[in-house]
Amino acid sequence: MKILFLGDIVGDAGFKSVKKNLPNIVSKKGIDFVCVNGENAASEGVGLTENIANELFNVGVDVITTGNHVWDQKEIYEYIKTEKKLLRPINMSGNLPGKGFSIFNSKKNLKVGVLNLMGNVFMKKCDDVFKIATEFIAEKKKSKDYDFLIVDFHGEITSEKMAIGNLFDGYATLVVGTHTHVPTNDARVLKNGTSYITDAGMCGDYDSVIGMNAQNSINRFLKKEAVKHFPANGEASLSGVVVDCDARNGLARNIESFIFGGSLNNVN
Repeated sequence: MKILFLGDIVGDAGFKSVKKNLPNIVSKKGIDFVCVNGENAASEGVGLTENIANELFNVGVDVITTGNHVWDQKEIYEYIKTEKKLLRPINMSGNLPGKGFSIFNSKKNLKVGVLNLMGNVFMKKCDDVFKIATEFIAEKKKSKDYDFLIVDFHGEITSEKMAIGNLFDGYATLVVGTHTHVPTNDARVLKNGTSYITDAGMCGDYDSVIGMNAQNSINRFLKKEAVKHFPANGEASLSGVVVDCDARNGLARNIESFIFGGSLNNVN
Protein backbone atom coordinates (compact mmCIF):
# COMPACT_ATOMS: atom_id res chain seq x y z
CA MET A 1 0.00 0.00 0.00
CA LYS A 2 1.46 3.36 -1.06
CA ILE A 3 0.23 6.80 -0.04
CA LEU A 4 1.10 10.01 -1.89
CA PHE A 5 0.65 13.24 0.05
CA LEU A 6 1.14 16.55 -1.76
CA GLY A 7 1.64 19.83 0.10
CA ASP A 8 -0.34 23.05 -0.30
CA ILE A 9 -1.47 23.63 -3.90
CA VAL A 10 -0.84 27.33 -4.65
CA GLY A 11 -2.70 29.16 -7.41
CA ASP A 12 -3.11 28.21 -11.05
CA ALA A 13 0.50 27.04 -11.42
CA GLY A 14 0.13 24.39 -8.73
CA PHE A 15 -3.40 23.39 -9.63
CA LYS A 16 -2.71 22.99 -13.36
CA SER A 17 0.46 20.98 -12.70
CA VAL A 18 -1.33 18.60 -10.32
CA LYS A 19 -4.16 18.22 -12.81
CA LYS A 20 -1.76 17.50 -15.67
CA ASN A 21 0.76 15.24 -13.94
CA LEU A 22 -0.99 13.40 -11.11
CA PRO A 23 -2.44 10.50 -13.17
CA ASN A 24 1.00 9.64 -14.57
CA ILE A 25 2.64 9.95 -11.14
CA VAL A 26 0.05 7.63 -9.59
CA SER A 27 0.60 5.07 -12.35
CA LYS A 28 4.40 5.25 -12.34
CA LYS A 29 4.75 5.15 -8.55
CA GLY A 30 2.03 2.56 -7.94
CA ILE A 31 0.10 4.89 -5.65
CA ASP A 32 -3.00 3.51 -3.91
CA PHE A 33 -4.22 6.64 -2.10
CA VAL A 34 -3.73 10.38 -2.77
CA CYS A 35 -4.21 13.17 -0.25
CA VAL A 36 -3.47 16.84 -1.03
CA ASN A 37 -3.73 20.07 0.90
CA GLY A 38 -5.82 22.35 -1.32
CA GLU A 39 -6.42 25.43 0.78
CA ASN A 40 -4.52 27.76 -1.59
CA ALA A 41 -5.57 26.23 -4.91
CA ALA A 42 -7.85 29.05 -6.06
CA SER A 43 -6.45 31.31 -8.77
CA GLU A 44 -5.90 34.10 -6.20
CA GLY A 45 -3.64 31.79 -4.19
CA VAL A 46 -6.00 31.62 -1.20
CA GLY A 47 -8.95 29.33 -0.62
CA LEU A 48 -10.51 26.63 -2.75
CA THR A 49 -13.49 26.54 -5.10
CA GLU A 50 -15.99 23.78 -5.79
CA ASN A 51 -14.89 23.48 -9.42
CA ILE A 52 -11.21 23.14 -8.50
CA ALA A 53 -11.98 20.53 -5.85
CA ASN A 54 -14.07 18.51 -8.29
CA GLU A 55 -11.34 18.65 -10.94
CA LEU A 56 -8.80 17.41 -8.40
CA PHE A 57 -11.05 14.50 -7.48
CA ASN A 58 -11.50 13.72 -11.18
CA VAL A 59 -7.73 13.31 -11.74
CA GLY A 60 -7.21 10.93 -8.82
CA VAL A 61 -7.17 12.90 -5.56
CA ASP A 62 -8.93 10.89 -2.84
CA VAL A 63 -9.04 13.55 -0.09
CA ILE A 64 -8.39 17.30 0.14
CA THR A 65 -7.25 18.72 3.46
CA THR A 66 -7.10 22.44 4.27
CA GLY A 67 -6.05 24.96 6.90
CA ASN A 68 -6.44 28.61 7.86
CA HIS A 69 -7.47 29.71 4.34
CA VAL A 70 -10.26 27.16 3.97
CA TRP A 71 -13.05 29.78 4.12
CA ASP A 72 -11.42 32.41 1.87
CA GLN A 73 -13.69 31.43 -1.04
CA LYS A 74 -17.16 31.81 0.46
CA GLU A 75 -18.78 29.13 -1.73
CA ILE A 76 -16.90 26.49 0.31
CA TYR A 77 -19.26 27.02 3.26
CA GLU A 78 -22.04 25.26 1.36
CA TYR A 79 -19.90 22.83 -0.64
CA ILE A 80 -18.15 21.35 2.40
CA LYS A 81 -21.50 20.45 3.97
CA THR A 82 -22.05 17.73 1.36
CA GLU A 83 -18.57 16.91 0.00
CA LYS A 84 -17.19 14.31 2.39
CA LYS A 85 -13.79 14.17 0.65
CA LEU A 86 -13.04 17.79 1.63
CA LEU A 87 -11.85 18.29 5.21
CA ARG A 88 -11.14 21.33 7.37
CA PRO A 89 -9.11 21.38 10.62
CA ILE A 90 -11.01 19.49 13.29
CA ASN A 91 -9.98 21.94 16.03
CA MET A 92 -11.32 25.10 14.37
CA SER A 93 -13.31 27.06 16.95
CA GLY A 94 -17.03 27.61 16.60
CA ASN A 95 -19.99 25.91 14.98
CA LEU A 96 -18.60 25.44 11.48
CA PRO A 97 -19.66 23.21 8.59
CA GLY A 98 -17.62 20.24 7.47
CA LYS A 99 -15.56 17.62 9.25
CA GLY A 100 -11.96 17.33 10.35
CA PHE A 101 -11.78 13.55 10.27
CA SER A 102 -13.24 10.89 8.04
CA ILE A 103 -12.50 7.43 6.69
CA PHE A 104 -12.03 6.63 3.01
CA ASN A 105 -11.41 3.56 0.85
CA SER A 106 -8.14 3.07 -1.01
CA LYS A 107 -7.79 1.46 -4.42
CA LYS A 108 -7.06 -1.82 -2.62
CA ASN A 109 -10.23 -1.37 -0.56
CA LEU A 110 -8.28 -0.70 2.61
CA LYS A 111 -9.66 1.96 4.93
CA VAL A 112 -7.68 5.18 5.37
CA GLY A 113 -8.51 7.62 8.15
CA VAL A 114 -7.54 11.24 7.47
CA LEU A 115 -7.28 13.74 10.33
CA ASN A 116 -6.86 17.47 9.66
CA LEU A 117 -5.35 19.52 12.52
CA MET A 118 -4.23 23.15 12.81
CA GLY A 119 -1.55 24.53 15.09
CA ASN A 120 -2.07 27.10 17.84
CA VAL A 121 1.14 29.15 17.52
CA PHE A 122 1.05 32.15 15.12
CA MET A 123 -2.15 30.84 13.52
CA LYS A 124 -5.80 31.84 13.57
CA LYS A 125 -7.36 31.07 16.92
CA CYS A 126 -8.51 27.49 17.22
CA ASP A 127 -9.05 24.97 20.01
CA ASP A 128 -6.07 23.42 21.82
CA VAL A 129 -4.56 21.09 19.23
CA PHE A 130 -2.73 18.91 21.77
CA LYS A 131 -5.91 18.38 23.80
CA ILE A 132 -7.86 17.45 20.66
CA ALA A 133 -5.06 15.18 19.42
CA THR A 134 -4.74 13.41 22.78
CA GLU A 135 -8.49 12.83 22.94
CA PHE A 136 -8.48 11.52 19.37
CA ILE A 137 -5.71 9.02 20.13
CA ALA A 138 -7.45 7.84 23.31
CA GLU A 139 -10.67 7.25 21.40
CA LYS A 140 -9.21 5.73 18.25
CA LYS A 141 -6.10 3.80 19.28
CA LYS A 142 -7.98 0.54 19.72
CA SER A 143 -10.33 1.20 16.83
CA LYS A 144 -10.69 -1.23 13.96
CA ASP A 145 -12.48 1.40 11.87
CA TYR A 146 -9.48 2.07 9.61
CA ASP A 147 -6.29 0.35 8.47
CA PHE A 148 -4.13 3.49 8.12
CA LEU A 149 -4.17 7.02 9.51
CA ILE A 150 -2.88 10.20 7.83
CA VAL A 151 -2.52 13.33 9.97
CA ASP A 152 -2.15 16.68 8.18
CA PHE A 153 -0.85 19.16 10.75
CA HIS A 154 -1.28 22.67 9.34
CA GLY A 155 1.05 24.82 11.42
CA GLU A 156 3.63 27.56 11.45
CA ILE A 157 6.42 26.39 13.76
CA THR A 158 8.65 23.35 13.55
CA SER A 159 8.64 22.48 17.27
CA GLU A 160 4.84 22.24 17.38
CA LYS A 161 4.86 19.98 14.32
CA MET A 162 7.59 17.74 15.72
CA ALA A 163 5.76 17.42 19.03
CA ILE A 164 2.57 16.33 17.24
CA GLY A 165 4.61 13.85 15.20
CA ASN A 166 6.00 12.27 18.34
CA LEU A 167 2.61 12.31 20.05
CA PHE A 168 1.15 10.25 17.20
CA ASP A 169 4.17 7.96 16.84
CA GLY A 170 2.89 4.40 16.79
CA TYR A 171 -0.73 5.49 16.21
CA ALA A 172 -0.57 7.14 12.78
CA THR A 173 0.83 5.92 9.47
CA LEU A 174 1.89 9.43 8.46
CA VAL A 175 2.14 12.79 10.21
CA VAL A 176 2.83 15.48 7.63
CA GLY A 177 3.27 19.20 8.21
CA THR A 178 1.75 21.75 5.85
CA HIS A 179 1.36 25.56 5.66
CA THR A 180 4.91 26.94 5.34
CA HIS A 181 5.22 25.91 1.65
CA VAL A 182 8.91 24.96 2.00
CA PRO A 183 9.82 21.24 1.95
CA THR A 184 11.95 20.16 4.89
CA ASN A 185 14.74 17.59 4.62
CA ASP A 186 13.70 15.43 7.57
CA ALA A 187 11.41 12.76 6.11
CA ARG A 188 11.87 9.66 8.27
CA VAL A 189 10.13 6.84 10.08
CA LEU A 190 9.95 7.54 13.81
CA LYS A 191 10.96 4.90 16.35
CA ASN A 192 7.45 3.48 16.81
CA GLY A 193 6.68 3.26 13.09
CA THR A 194 5.01 6.55 12.12
CA SER A 195 6.39 8.28 9.03
CA TYR A 196 6.97 12.00 9.48
CA ILE A 197 8.04 15.18 7.72
CA THR A 198 7.95 18.67 9.24
CA ASP A 199 6.64 20.25 6.04
CA ALA A 200 5.74 18.68 2.71
CA GLY A 201 6.31 21.94 0.83
CA MET A 202 3.95 23.25 -1.82
CA CYS A 203 2.71 22.50 -5.29
CA GLY A 204 3.52 25.81 -6.91
CA ASP A 205 6.11 28.00 -8.60
CA TYR A 206 9.22 28.17 -6.39
CA ASP A 207 10.53 31.19 -8.32
CA SER A 208 8.49 33.18 -5.82
CA VAL A 209 8.02 33.93 -2.14
CA ILE A 210 6.14 30.86 -0.83
CA GLY A 211 4.25 30.72 -4.10
CA MET A 212 3.37 34.40 -4.41
CA ASN A 213 4.91 36.90 -6.85
CA ALA A 214 8.44 37.62 -5.63
CA GLN A 215 8.79 41.31 -6.56
CA ASN A 216 5.41 42.24 -5.12
CA SER A 217 6.32 40.38 -1.92
CA ILE A 218 9.66 42.22 -1.70
CA ASN A 219 7.91 45.55 -2.20
CA ARG A 220 5.57 44.77 0.69
CA PHE A 221 8.49 43.97 3.00
CA LEU A 222 10.26 47.18 1.92
CA LYS A 223 7.07 49.17 2.56
CA LYS A 224 7.11 50.21 -1.10
CA GLU A 225 4.08 50.46 -3.33
CA ALA A 226 2.61 47.00 -3.66
CA VAL A 227 -0.68 45.43 -4.65
CA LYS A 228 -2.62 42.61 -3.07
CA HIS A 229 -0.68 39.34 -3.02
CA PHE A 230 -1.00 37.28 -6.19
CA PRO A 231 0.59 33.93 -7.13
CA ALA A 232 3.66 33.36 -9.27
CA ASN A 233 2.67 31.53 -12.44
CA GLY A 234 5.85 29.88 -13.71
CA GLU A 235 6.42 26.13 -13.87
CA ALA A 236 5.36 24.46 -10.66
CA SER A 237 7.15 21.87 -8.55
CA LEU A 238 4.91 19.27 -6.94
CA SER A 239 6.20 18.66 -3.42
CA GLY A 240 5.21 15.96 -1.00
CA VAL A 241 6.01 12.46 0.25
CA VAL A 242 5.43 8.86 -0.78
CA VAL A 243 4.85 6.42 2.09
CA ASP A 244 5.15 2.65 1.82
CA CYS A 245 2.69 1.26 4.38
CA ASP A 246 2.44 -2.07 6.18
CA ALA A 247 -1.13 -3.40 6.15
CA ARG A 248 -0.34 -5.76 9.01
CA ASN A 249 0.02 -2.98 11.58
CA GLY A 250 -1.03 0.23 9.83
CA LEU A 251 2.42 1.79 10.20
CA ALA A 252 5.09 2.85 7.72
CA ARG A 253 7.87 0.80 6.19
CA ASN A 254 9.45 3.79 4.45
CA ILE A 255 8.92 7.44 3.54
CA GLU A 256 10.62 9.36 0.76
CA SER A 257 10.53 12.99 -0.23
CA PHE A 258 8.83 13.58 -3.58
CA ILE A 259 9.46 16.70 -5.68
CA PHE A 260 8.42 16.66 -9.32
CA GLY A 261 8.99 19.31 -11.97
CA GLY A 262 9.94 22.96 -11.83
CA SER A 263 13.07 24.32 -10.18
CA LEU A 264 13.10 21.81 -7.29
CA ASN A 265 12.66 18.60 -9.28
CA ASN A 266 14.27 15.52 -7.64
CA VAL A 267 12.37 12.82 -9.55
CA ASN A 268 13.63 11.19 -12.72
